[in-house]
Amino acid sequence: MKNKGIFYAITIITLWTLSLFCLLHYKIDFKNPLVYVFVLIQTHLYTGIFITAHDAIHGVVAPKNKRLNYWIGFLCATIFAYNNYEKLSRKHHLHHAHVVTIDDPDYYDGNFFRWYLKFALEYVTFWQILFMAITYNLLKLIFPMENLIVFWEVPAILSTLQLFYFGTYLPHRGEHDISDKFKARSQKLNHTIAFITCYFFGYHHEHHAYPNLPWWSLLKAKEEAEYLKIK
Repeated sequence: MKNKGIFYAITIITLWTLSLFCLLHYKIDFKNPLVYVFVLIQTHLYTGIFITAHDAIHGVVAPKNKRLNYWIGFLCATIFAYNNYEKLSRKHHLHHAHVVTIDDPDYYDGNFFRWYLKFALEYVTFWQILFMAITYNLLKLIFPMENLIVFWEVPAILSTLQLFYFGTYLPHRGEHDISDKFKARSQKLNHTIAFITCYFFGYHHEHHAYPNLPWWSLLKAKEEAEYLKIK
């Protein structure tokens, strides 16, 4: 398929938008298990929004159209809680260049909670919080406050935890083999789990080895890596 990156980006953005619009009109009953299922679905779509922004940083959403690639990345970073796309891009490239060192903005030699706090503070800005507050107060004039919290705010927070845990903490924590210049480990080969947990970014060693591979191509890189091990 030509323009696969654009297709996947439009699909994820559309699904996230339609899902959020429907859920903001959904009558919440916390005794209804579907509420929690919908929260998880929206969380997964939020993660897809961020992964699309991440792929745009690597130039692989629209590799033949740099301007379109930039604006898709900018849009995804913005709708994911007003993240600053330029800041994300700059720091993510630093992460790849200085992985698991003092110059790596995503790394912290400490426990999960301190690392997550440091990770969050690395990217959250005053303007981001201000824009989120303004948007929330405008949206609550139209939609129920409960729906905004449950289906807009909570999934965004859960998604940051998902991205951090599977895309940063598990791959980069602890000691690494001195021969591994990427200092990144991968989860076991299971495409279903890998997609559900973090759009295949649990195959993190493969991402660092081939940073220009889009998220949907990481499964093939993982399969090849496993084949070479067996061989």
